[in-house]
Amino acid sequence: MRSKYTVKLKTIVQEHKLNILHSSKDYDTAVLTTADVNRPAMQLAGFYNYFDPHRLQIIGRVESTYLDTLTDQERRDALERFMQYDIAALVICHGMQPFPECLELAEKYDRNLFITDEDTSDFQADVIGTLHSYLAPRITTHGVLVEVYGEGVLLIGDSGIGKSETALELIKRGHRLIADDAVEIKLVGRDKLTGNAPELIRYYMELRGIGVINVRHIYGVGAVKPETNIDLVVKLEPWQEGKAYDRLGLSEETETFLGVKLPLVTIPVQPGRNLAVILELAAMNNRQKKMGYNAAEALAAEHDYAVDAGLL
Repeated sequence: MRSKYTVKLKTIVQEHKLNILHSSKDYDTAVLTTADVNRPAMQLAGFYNYFDPHRLQIIGRVESTYLDTLTDQERRDALERFMQYDIAALVICHGMQPFPECLELAEKYDRNLFITDEDTSDFQADVIGTLHSYLAPRITTHGVLVEVYGEGVLLIGDSGIGKSETALELIKRGHRLIADDAVEIKLVGRDKLTGNAPELIRYYMELRGIGVINVRHIYGVGAVKPETNIDLVVKLEPWQEGKAYDRLGLSEETETFLGVKLPLVTIPVQPGRNLAVILELAAMNNRQKKMGYNAAEALAAEHDYAVDAGLL
């Protein structure tokens, strides 16, 4: 399926260290629009009823061995039918040298032709993962994203509630900042969300009364991270007298982004509350729940047992 997002072909070539055998005239501006790839064995055999040339084309030992069984003329005809299509690019794996006809036709039809030493399956898996990351559906939301004890915690709430200040205290306690103010959320799996900062404001933080600071320059590279999974959403809101806040943790709230539900914790803010410590606890508690232990449910079960046994 084609994505509304794109990634430059040149970026994929550089990240996967592909060797260029021939580059098209538009190589610097060429883009990929789908995370799907294709092994063109059926096309080289003459079947084009279902063929998407926009996909990255990958040749491995199967396709190479098949071409090797053909006569010179049959191989040229098969490759010419294939190269006539406006393919995004062709990658030859295992470091196999291309057939002379392949390189000749790439030059004739101005097609991108690359080679890699990687095994076909390894390269295919790696490049699909890269493409899914670049082309993933995404939204940008107002908030702060930090990594606390390995848990990606997204802080949301009204402007001025103290999200950045809380994140700064977490950084001083050894945790890491991913994004401040604007968080770009990407759906990289069926139910997996990652978050990062827009390139322009990456590692910058705005603190009222101080201004803008660069966290990486002040606290070092260990205080920041370019991207992390989002595991928990924490909503900060002003303390409201009379409002019933969950004291046991038996009720489970969620926040939905891109169709994925994430656990949500609402923390009331008032003077004297150490939000950084509370967030550390929320992150550890969320990790425990993912590992199968819920303290609130355990307490409720023990209470019910005591009642049933007549101990209470």
